[in-house]
Amino acid sequence: MFEQVEVASPDPIIGLTEAFKNDSHPEKINLGVGVYKDQSGSTPILECVKEAERTLLSQETTKSYLAIDGSPDYGRYVRELFWGAGHPLAGDPRVSVVQTPGGTGALRVAGNFLHKIFPHKKIWISNPTWANHSNVFQAAGVDTENYPYFDPAKNILDFDATLRQLESIPPGDAVLLHACCHNPTGVDPDRDQWQRIGEVLVERELLPLVDFAYHGFGDGLEEDAAGLRILSDVVPEMLICSSFSKNFGLYRERVGALTIVATNAKGAASALSQVKATVRANYSNPPAHGAAIVNTVLSSKELRSQWEQELAGMRKRINEMRRQFVETMQAKGANRDFSFIQAQRGMFSFSGLTPAQVDQLREKYSIYIVRSGRINVAGITPQNLGRLCDAIVSVLT
Repeated sequence: MFEQVEVASPDPIIGLTEAFKNDSHPEKINLGVGVYKDQSGSTPILECVKEAERTLLSQETTKSYLAIDGSPDYGRYVRELFWGAGHPLAGDPRVSVVQTPGGTGALRVAGNFLHKIFPHKKIWISNPTWANHSNVFQAAGVDTENYPYFDPAKNILDFDATLRQLESIPPGDAVLLHACCHNPTGVDPDRDQWQRIGEVLVERELLPLVDFAYHGFGDGLEEDAAGLRILSDVVPEMLICSSFSKNFGLYRERVGALTIVATNAKGAASALSQVKATVRANYSNPPAHGAAIVNTVLSSKELRSQWEQELAGMRKRINEMRRQFVETMQAKGANRDFSFIQAQRGMFSFSGLTPAQVDQLREKYSIYIVRSGRINVAGITPQNLGRLCDAIVSVLT
Protein backbone atom coordinates (compact mmCIF):
# COMPACT_ATOMS: atom_id res chain seq x y z
CA MET A 1 0.00 0.00 0.00
CA PHE A 2 2.72 2.48 0.93
CA GLU A 3 4.50 2.03 -2.39
CA GLN A 4 1.52 3.75 -4.01
CA VAL A 5 1.85 6.86 -1.81
CA GLU A 6 3.15 9.95 -3.58
CA VAL A 7 6.28 11.53 -2.14
CA ALA A 8 5.42 14.77 -0.34
CA SER A 9 7.05 17.99 -1.46
CA PRO A 10 9.83 18.89 0.98
CA ASP A 11 9.31 21.83 3.31
CA PRO A 12 11.34 24.71 1.81
CA ILE A 13 13.11 25.55 5.07
CA ILE A 14 13.63 21.99 6.34
CA GLY A 15 14.80 20.96 2.86
CA LEU A 16 17.28 23.84 2.86
CA THR A 17 18.68 22.62 6.17
CA GLU A 18 19.16 19.12 4.79
CA ALA A 19 20.96 20.50 1.74
CA PHE A 20 23.20 22.55 4.03
CA LYS A 21 24.10 19.50 6.10
CA ASN A 22 25.07 17.59 2.97
CA ASP A 23 27.26 20.42 1.64
CA SER A 24 30.97 19.69 2.15
CA HIS A 25 32.15 23.30 1.64
CA PRO A 26 34.32 24.25 4.65
CA GLU A 27 32.95 27.82 4.78
CA LYS A 28 29.27 27.15 4.12
CA ILE A 29 26.77 29.56 5.70
CA ASN A 30 23.21 28.75 6.79
CA LEU A 31 20.91 31.78 6.94
CA GLY A 32 17.74 29.79 6.38
CA VAL A 33 16.48 27.97 9.47
CA GLY A 34 15.00 30.19 12.18
CA VAL A 35 17.14 29.39 15.21
CA TYR A 36 19.37 31.74 17.15
CA LYS A 37 23.13 31.44 16.65
CA ASP A 38 25.81 32.96 18.85
CA GLN A 39 29.05 34.51 17.63
CA SER A 40 30.60 31.08 17.16
CA GLY A 41 27.69 29.91 15.03
CA SER A 42 26.25 27.61 17.72
CA THR A 43 22.78 27.52 19.23
CA PRO A 44 23.61 27.79 22.94
CA ILE A 45 21.86 26.55 26.05
CA LEU A 46 21.23 29.55 28.28
CA GLU A 47 23.02 29.47 31.62
CA CYS A 48 19.73 30.16 33.44
CA VAL A 49 18.27 27.09 31.71
CA LYS A 50 21.19 24.91 32.79
CA GLU A 51 20.80 26.09 36.39
CA ALA A 52 17.05 25.46 36.28
CA GLU A 53 17.63 21.94 34.99
CA ARG A 54 20.08 21.22 37.79
CA THR A 55 17.39 22.31 40.26
CA LEU A 56 14.75 20.18 38.55
CA LEU A 57 17.01 17.13 38.53
CA SER A 58 17.53 17.34 42.28
CA GLN A 59 13.93 18.20 43.21
CA GLU A 60 11.69 16.45 40.67
CA THR A 61 9.56 13.75 42.27
CA THR A 62 7.33 12.42 39.48
CA LYS A 63 7.01 11.83 35.75
CA SER A 64 3.23 11.59 35.83
CA TYR A 65 1.05 13.32 33.24
CA LEU A 66 0.29 17.00 33.41
CA ALA A 67 -3.32 18.14 33.15
CA ILE A 68 -4.67 18.56 29.63
CA ASP A 69 -4.16 22.33 29.83
CA GLY A 70 -0.76 22.02 31.54
CA SER A 71 0.70 23.65 34.62
CA PRO A 72 -1.32 26.44 36.29
CA ASP A 73 1.90 28.22 37.29
CA TYR A 74 3.04 28.13 33.67
CA GLY A 75 -0.21 29.74 32.57
CA ARG A 76 0.21 32.47 35.17
CA TYR A 77 3.73 33.28 33.99
CA VAL A 78 2.60 33.39 30.36
CA ARG A 79 -0.05 35.96 31.23
CA GLU A 80 2.32 38.04 33.36
CA LEU A 81 4.84 38.20 30.52
CA PHE A 82 2.12 39.35 28.12
CA TRP A 83 0.57 42.04 30.27
CA GLY A 84 2.68 42.53 33.38
CA ALA A 85 1.92 41.18 36.85
CA GLY A 86 -0.24 44.16 37.79
CA HIS A 87 -2.40 44.24 34.68
CA PRO A 88 -6.06 43.20 35.10
CA LEU A 89 -5.79 40.52 32.41
CA ALA A 90 -2.91 38.83 34.25
CA GLY A 91 -5.43 37.37 36.69
CA ASP A 92 -8.78 37.91 35.00
CA PRO A 93 -11.00 34.78 34.71
CA ARG A 94 -11.90 35.82 31.17
CA VAL A 95 -8.38 34.69 30.19
CA SER A 96 -7.44 31.00 29.92
CA VAL A 97 -4.07 29.49 29.02
CA VAL A 98 -3.39 26.05 27.56
CA GLN A 99 0.17 24.76 27.54
CA THR A 100 1.08 23.39 24.08
CA PRO A 101 3.95 21.62 22.30
CA GLY A 102 5.62 24.75 20.99
CA GLY A 103 4.12 27.71 19.19
CA THR A 104 3.30 25.51 16.22
CA GLY A 105 1.28 23.26 18.50
CA ALA A 106 -0.60 26.31 19.74
CA LEU A 107 -1.38 27.34 16.16
CA ARG A 108 -2.64 23.86 15.29
CA VAL A 109 -4.85 23.65 18.37
CA ALA A 110 -6.20 27.11 17.55
CA GLY A 111 -6.89 25.98 13.98
CA ASN A 112 -8.75 22.87 15.15
CA PHE A 113 -10.77 24.98 17.59
CA LEU A 114 -11.70 27.55 14.93
CA HIS A 115 -12.68 24.89 12.41
CA LYS A 116 -14.84 23.05 14.96
CA ILE A 117 -16.67 26.11 16.30
CA PHE A 118 -16.72 28.28 13.16
CA PRO A 119 -16.46 25.74 10.32
CA HIS A 120 -17.23 28.17 7.49
CA LYS A 121 -14.98 31.01 8.60
CA LYS A 122 -11.55 31.82 7.19
CA ILE A 123 -8.31 33.05 8.66
CA TRP A 124 -6.50 35.93 6.95
CA ILE A 125 -2.70 35.79 6.93
CA SER A 126 -0.23 38.52 6.04
CA ASN A 127 1.55 38.40 2.70
CA PRO A 128 4.32 37.45 3.31
CA THR A 129 4.27 35.39 6.49
CA TRP A 130 5.97 32.37 8.07
CA ALA A 131 5.88 29.64 5.42
CA ASN A 132 4.21 27.13 7.76
CA HIS A 133 1.21 29.26 8.75
CA SER A 134 -0.94 28.24 5.80
CA ASN A 135 0.11 24.59 6.14
CA VAL A 136 -0.95 24.44 9.78
CA PHE A 137 -4.37 26.04 9.30
CA GLN A 138 -5.19 24.20 6.10
CA ALA A 139 -4.27 20.90 7.79
CA ALA A 140 -6.73 21.85 10.53
CA GLY A 141 -9.44 22.41 7.91
CA VAL A 142 -9.42 26.22 8.05
CA ASP A 143 -9.44 28.05 4.72
CA THR A 144 -6.81 30.79 4.44
CA GLU A 145 -6.70 34.11 2.62
CA ASN A 146 -4.00 36.77 2.44
CA TYR A 147 -3.93 40.46 3.28
CA PRO A 148 -1.17 42.74 1.93
CA TYR A 149 1.47 43.70 4.46
CA PHE A 150 4.88 44.59 3.03
CA ASP A 151 5.97 47.09 0.39
CA PRO A 152 9.11 45.52 -1.14
CA ALA A 153 9.91 48.64 -3.16
CA LYS A 154 10.26 50.73 0.00
CA ASN A 155 11.00 47.92 2.50
CA ILE A 156 8.31 49.19 4.87
CA LEU A 157 4.91 48.16 6.14
CA ASP A 158 2.26 48.88 3.50
CA PHE A 159 -0.15 50.04 6.16
CA ASP A 160 -2.72 51.63 3.87
CA ALA A 161 -3.05 48.42 1.85
CA THR A 162 -3.28 46.39 5.05
CA LEU A 163 -6.10 48.53 6.41
CA ARG A 164 -8.01 48.50 3.12
CA GLN A 165 -8.05 44.71 3.14
CA LEU A 166 -8.94 44.44 6.82
CA GLU A 167 -11.87 46.79 6.24
CA SER A 168 -13.27 44.43 3.60
CA ILE A 169 -12.97 41.11 5.44
CA PRO A 170 -16.34 39.46 6.22
CA PRO A 171 -17.44 39.68 9.87
CA GLY A 172 -16.58 36.63 11.95
CA ASP A 173 -13.37 35.72 10.13
CA ALA A 174 -10.06 35.52 11.98
CA VAL A 175 -6.97 37.64 11.26
CA LEU A 176 -3.47 36.43 12.10
CA LEU A 177 -1.16 39.18 13.37
CA HIS A 178 2.51 38.98 14.37
CA ALA A 179 2.95 40.57 17.80
CA CYS A 180 6.53 41.67 17.07
CA CYS A 181 9.55 40.80 14.91
CA HIS A 182 7.38 39.95 11.92
CA ASN A 183 8.54 36.77 10.20
CA PRO A 184 9.89 37.11 7.52
CA THR A 185 10.11 40.90 7.08
CA GLY A 186 11.25 42.20 10.48
CA VAL A 187 8.80 45.10 9.99
CA ASP A 188 6.14 45.79 12.67
CA PRO A 189 3.30 48.31 13.09
CA ASP A 190 3.98 51.25 15.38
CA ARG A 191 1.77 52.03 18.39
CA ASP A 192 -0.65 54.25 16.45
CA GLN A 193 -0.97 51.63 13.72
CA TRP A 194 -1.69 48.91 16.28
CA GLN A 195 -4.42 51.12 17.72
CA ARG A 196 -6.00 51.59 14.30
CA ILE A 197 -5.76 47.86 13.54
CA GLY A 198 -7.59 47.12 16.78
CA GLU A 199 -10.33 49.62 15.94
CA VAL A 200 -10.86 48.06 12.49
CA LEU A 201 -11.02 44.58 14.00
CA VAL A 202 -13.78 45.76 16.34
CA GLU A 203 -15.63 47.60 13.57
CA ARG A 204 -15.55 44.54 11.29
CA GLU A 205 -16.21 42.04 14.13
CA LEU A 206 -13.04 40.12 13.33
CA LEU A 207 -11.20 37.76 15.68
CA PRO A 208 -7.47 38.48 16.05
CA LEU A 209 -5.12 35.53 16.40
CA VAL A 210 -1.78 36.91 17.57
CA ASP A 211 1.38 34.90 16.89
CA PHE A 212 3.88 35.86 19.60
CA ALA A 213 6.97 33.77 18.83
CA TYR A 214 9.79 36.29 19.31
CA HIS A 215 9.01 38.06 22.57
CA GLY A 216 12.12 39.94 23.68
CA PHE A 217 13.98 39.67 20.37
CA GLY A 218 12.88 43.08 19.08
CA ASP A 219 13.46 45.93 21.55
CA GLY A 220 12.77 44.29 24.92
CA LEU A 221 10.15 42.33 26.84
CA GLU A 222 8.02 45.37 27.64
CA GLU A 223 8.45 47.06 24.26
CA ASP A 224 7.69 43.89 22.27
CA ALA A 225 4.41 43.37 24.16
CA ALA A 226 3.13 46.87 23.30
CA GLY A 227 1.14 45.79 20.23
CA LEU A 228 -0.56 42.94 22.09
CA ARG A 229 -1.42 45.22 24.99
CA ILE A 230 -2.87 47.87 22.70
CA LEU A 231 -5.00 45.25 20.95
CA SER A 232 -6.24 43.78 24.22
CA ASP A 233 -7.36 47.24 25.35
CA VAL A 234 -9.47 47.55 22.19
CA VAL A 235 -10.76 44.14 21.10
CA PRO A 236 -13.08 42.09 23.33
CA GLU A 237 -11.75 38.65 22.35
CA MET A 238 -8.58 37.17 20.88
CA LEU A 239 -6.40 34.09 20.64
CA ILE A 240 -2.65 34.29 21.33
CA CYS A 241 -0.17 31.63 20.20
CA SER A 242 3.18 31.99 21.94
CA SER A 243 6.47 30.16 22.26
CA PHE A 244 9.52 29.98 24.52
CA SER A 245 11.61 28.33 21.82
CA LYS A 246 13.46 31.51 20.92
CA ASN A 247 13.64 33.65 24.05
CA PHE A 248 14.59 30.69 26.27
CA GLY A 249 16.44 28.74 23.58
CA LEU A 250 14.15 25.75 24.27
CA TYR A 251 13.71 24.73 20.64
CA ARG A 252 13.70 20.96 21.09
CA GLU A 253 11.69 21.03 24.33
CA ARG A 254 8.59 22.33 22.47
CA VAL A 255 7.27 24.89 24.96
CA GLY A 256 4.32 27.00 23.85
CA ALA A 257 0.90 28.24 24.88
CA LEU A 258 -2.51 29.05 23.45
CA THR A 259 -4.11 31.90 25.39
CA ILE A 260 -7.83 32.63 25.10
CA VAL A 261 -9.11 36.11 25.87
CA ALA A 262 -12.91 36.14 26.02
CA THR A 263 -15.47 38.83 26.73
CA ASN A 264 -16.27 37.30 30.10
CA ALA A 265 -15.44 34.35 32.35
CA LYS A 266 -18.28 32.22 30.96
CA GLY A 267 -17.02 32.59 27.41
CA ALA A 268 -13.44 31.77 28.48
CA ALA A 269 -14.58 28.63 30.28
CA SER A 270 -16.65 27.47 27.31
CA ALA A 271 -13.81 28.08 24.85
CA LEU A 272 -11.34 26.38 27.18
CA SER A 273 -13.53 23.28 27.35
CA GLN A 274 -13.52 23.01 23.56
CA VAL A 275 -9.78 23.62 23.33
CA LYS A 276 -9.14 20.92 25.94
CA ALA A 277 -11.27 18.52 23.91
CA THR A 278 -9.14 19.38 20.88
CA VAL A 279 -5.94 18.76 22.85
CA ARG A 280 -7.27 15.42 24.10
CA ALA A 281 -7.90 14.28 20.53
CA ASN A 282 -4.48 15.48 19.31
CA TYR A 283 -1.82 14.68 21.92
CA SER A 284 -3.76 14.27 25.18
CA ASN A 285 -1.30 16.06 27.49
CA PRO A 286 1.53 18.56 26.99
CA PRO A 287 5.21 17.74 27.65
CA ALA A 288 6.38 18.80 31.09
CA HIS A 289 10.13 19.38 31.10
CA GLY A 290 10.40 22.60 29.08
CA ALA A 291 7.54 24.24 30.93
CA ALA A 292 9.11 23.24 34.25
CA ILE A 293 12.30 25.03 33.16
CA VAL A 294 10.33 28.19 32.39
CA ASN A 295 8.51 27.96 35.74
CA THR A 296 11.78 27.48 37.62
CA VAL A 297 13.47 30.45 35.95
CA LEU A 298 10.53 32.84 36.26
CA SER A 299 9.83 31.91 39.89
CA SER A 300 13.39 32.79 40.95
CA LYS A 301 14.43 36.44 41.23
CA GLU A 302 18.05 35.54 40.46
CA LEU A 303 17.33 33.23 37.52
CA ARG A 304 14.79 35.63 36.05
CA SER A 305 17.33 38.45 36.18
CA GLN A 306 19.91 36.18 34.55
CA TRP A 307 17.43 35.20 31.82
CA GLU A 308 16.62 38.82 31.03
CA GLN A 309 20.34 39.59 30.76
CA GLU A 310 20.97 36.61 28.47
CA LEU A 311 17.96 37.51 26.34
CA ALA A 312 19.21 41.09 26.06
CA GLY A 313 22.56 39.71 24.95
CA MET A 314 20.95 37.70 22.14
CA ARG A 315 18.92 40.71 21.05
CA LYS A 316 21.92 43.03 21.08
CA ARG A 317 24.02 40.56 19.08
CA ILE A 318 21.38 40.36 16.34
CA ASN A 319 21.03 44.13 16.16
CA GLU A 320 24.80 44.52 16.07
CA MET A 321 25.05 42.10 13.13
CA ARG A 322 22.39 44.15 11.35
CA ARG A 323 24.52 47.25 11.80
CA GLN A 324 27.73 45.55 10.71
CA PHE A 325 26.07 43.98 7.67
CA VAL A 326 24.78 47.34 6.46
CA GLU A 327 28.13 49.03 6.98
CA THR A 328 30.07 46.20 5.34
CA MET A 329 27.81 46.12 2.30
CA GLN A 330 28.29 49.84 1.89
CA ALA A 331 32.07 49.56 2.32
CA LYS A 332 32.24 46.83 -0.32
CA GLY A 333 30.48 49.03 -2.85
CA ALA A 334 27.12 47.28 -3.07
CA ASN A 335 24.94 48.79 -5.78
CA ARG A 336 21.93 48.72 -3.45
CA ASP A 337 21.10 50.50 -0.20
CA PHE A 338 20.64 47.95 2.60
CA SER A 339 20.10 50.46 5.41
CA PHE A 340 16.53 49.20 5.87
CA ILE A 341 17.93 46.01 7.43
CA GLN A 342 19.23 47.99 10.39
CA ALA A 343 15.75 49.38 11.03
CA GLN A 344 14.10 45.95 11.08
CA ARG A 345 13.75 43.87 14.22
CA GLY A 346 13.99 40.24 15.26
CA MET A 347 15.90 37.39 13.71
CA PHE A 348 14.65 37.87 10.16
CA SER A 349 14.98 40.35 7.34
CA PHE A 350 13.51 40.43 3.88
CA SER A 351 16.71 41.06 1.94
CA GLY A 352 15.21 41.87 -1.47
CA LEU A 353 17.36 39.17 -3.09
CA THR A 354 15.59 37.42 -5.96
CA PRO A 355 15.16 33.64 -6.19
CA ALA A 356 17.79 33.59 -8.96
CA GLN A 357 20.28 35.46 -6.76
CA VAL A 358 19.52 33.15 -3.82
CA ASP A 359 20.19 30.16 -6.09
CA GLN A 360 23.52 31.67 -7.14
CA LEU A 361 24.54 32.18 -3.52
CA ARG A 362 23.85 28.52 -2.80
CA GLU A 363 25.39 27.06 -5.96
CA LYS A 364 28.50 29.25 -6.16
CA TYR A 365 29.22 30.11 -2.52
CA SER A 366 27.39 27.49 -0.38
CA ILE A 367 25.34 30.25 1.27
CA TYR A 368 21.85 29.02 2.11
CA ILE A 369 18.93 31.47 2.16
CA VAL A 370 15.20 30.84 1.73
CA ARG A 371 14.25 31.54 -1.91
CA SER A 372 11.94 34.36 -0.83
CA GLY A 373 15.08 36.25 0.18
CA ARG A 374 14.42 35.95 3.90
CA ILE A 375 17.66 36.03 5.88
CA ASN A 376 18.13 34.78 9.42
CA VAL A 377 20.29 37.63 10.72
CA ALA A 378 21.22 35.53 13.76
CA GLY A 379 23.13 33.24 11.39
CA ILE A 380 25.54 36.06 10.53
CA THR A 381 28.73 36.05 12.61
CA PRO A 382 31.87 38.22 12.64
CA GLN A 383 33.66 35.27 11.06
CA ASN A 384 31.33 34.83 8.06
CA LEU A 385 30.25 38.45 7.54
CA GLY A 386 32.96 39.40 5.06
CA ARG A 387 32.50 36.32 2.90
CA LEU A 388 28.72 36.74 2.96
CA CYS A 389 28.88 40.38 1.88
CA ASP A 390 31.42 39.63 -0.88
CA ALA A 391 29.11 36.93 -2.24
CA ILE A 392 26.01 39.14 -2.15
CA VAL A 393 27.83 41.99 -3.88
CA SER A 394 28.89 39.48 -6.55
CA VAL A 395 25.37 38.20 -7.28
CA LEU A 396 23.97 41.75 -7.25
CA THR A 397 26.52 42.74 -9.87
